[in-house]
Amino acid sequence: MTAPESSIAIARAAAKAASDKIAEDIVAIDVSERLAITDVFLIASAQTERQVNAIVDGIEEELHKQDLRPVRREGRSEGRWVLLDYAGVVIHVQHQEDRVFYALERLWKDCPSIDLQLDEKPASTGTE
Repeated sequence: MTAPESSIAIARAAAKAASDKIAEDIVAIDVSERLAITDVFLIASAQTERQVNAIVDGIEEELHKQDLRPVRREGRSEGRWVLLDYAGVVIHVQHQEDRVFYALERLWKDCPSIDLQLDEKPASTGTE
């Protein structure tokens, strides 16, 4: 069994919003076969606490447009590791140092990744 399309669509929308706020290393992991409580983990990181919170704001704003609100939110005041629980999708936005330390991708390495269909932004050549 794989994650339902509805959860994948939420993860993709959240990933796009995170990307728009310059999130780094955005990945989605299909945990539906391992966990009964959620389908997808979306993980993104940032260099500063302020940027972590900006990414979280961007994700919440985008998902709010789809009438989605987190059932739980943790870590917002610290800005180091913010967890947004949308039931089928759990979003982790971490400070880069915390992401390296906790290594969620390593913990869930047995689970398949999800193609987020994020467009790669071409590098600026400085000739524009």
